[in-house]
Amino acid sequence: MNHVYVTYPEPHLDRMRKILAAHPEVKNLTGYTPTTSVYVFIIVALQIMLCFAMQSLPMWGVFLAAYTIGAVANHALWVLIHECTHNLIFKTSLANSWLQIFANLPIIFPTAMSFRMFHIKHHLHQGDFDRDADLPRPAEARLVGNSALGKSLWLLFFFVSQLARVPSIKGIEVINRWVLANWIIELTFLASITWFAGPNALIYLALCSIFSIGLHPLGARWIQEHYIVHEKQETYSYYGPLNKIAFNVGFHNEHHDFMGVPWSRLPKLRAIAPEFYDSLYWHKSWTQLLIRFLFDPKMSLFSRVIRGKSAAQEAIHQGTLATESAPANADGLTRSAAPKNSVQVEA
Repeated sequence: MNHVYVTYPEPHLDRMRKILAAHPEVKNLTGYTPTTSVYVFIIVALQIMLCFAMQSLPMWGVFLAAYTIGAVANHALWVLIHECTHNLIFKTSLANSWLQIFANLPIIFPTAMSFRMFHIKHHLHQGDFDRDADLPRPAEARLVGNSALGKSLWLLFFFVSQLARVPSIKGIEVINRWVLANWIIELTFLASITWFAGPNALIYLALCSIFSIGLHPLGARWIQEHYIVHEKQETYSYYGPLNKIAFNVGFHNEHHDFMGVPWSRLPKLRAIAPEFYDSLYWHKSWTQLLIRFLFDPKMSLFSRVIRGKSAAQEAIHQGTLATESAPANADGLTRSAAPKNSVQVEA
């Protein structure tokens, strides 16, 4: 599958305006939720206690604990770091920044503050190679290909591809005081936990971090959010049961439409404006989506919508033209193609 090149703007700003016009009460859902910080402290404390429990476990036990418990905990911390990035926990950016550095502790990669910079660009420039770090580069997509082995290795080492994209993103200061503070605090923590809890603790945290964003049902969240599974719709939500342990991160269309609504109120947003979300395709199983992505040769890293100047350049390189016109509604579907009822993507 080749990239889908478009010239119309990202769909979320338009839908946000329409929802606000139809349901002005949605404004009441925005704001910060300081009580969410309690979850950060509980999960970090849990992971530290589990680090000490790893001392007496064989390596297979460390692996099993990391895949079943630790990956869930670290994935939850990633979601809470995401909340901090949007300043949805505390009132000030300063307080949110320190909290996300703390939440980063069990995640061995000191990237909370880098994520804070790159993620906002993703919202503002969705689908633009030059500014959207969530978008796989063409060389990355070609290297991975569409085989199950290639896609499995890509997911397993997802953190590598994330780091490799950094140099190609324009308009971001990669190193600053906050990033350095993140690195210093994280490395100090990792050295301390290894000294006091032993090498198994470090191995446990490394496995938790890799699985939480990689070859794991929770890792399918990265596929769910923007990989095309139906026509030209470019953003997808997940409404399955794992939202309960993932702080509603599956409500991705809702989040892109209203970045100021915290995780706890995203289901209320969908309930208030069902006519805007029930016609969209959505996922009900991350596990099924993971299997489909790995074994369906039609799905690959090319299964993304591309826009902006870089889209036109890449289209010329691929021998196609970015001449897609704006769709009839904000999500790439014509009105006639949009079903009346909610549609589940069996993936």
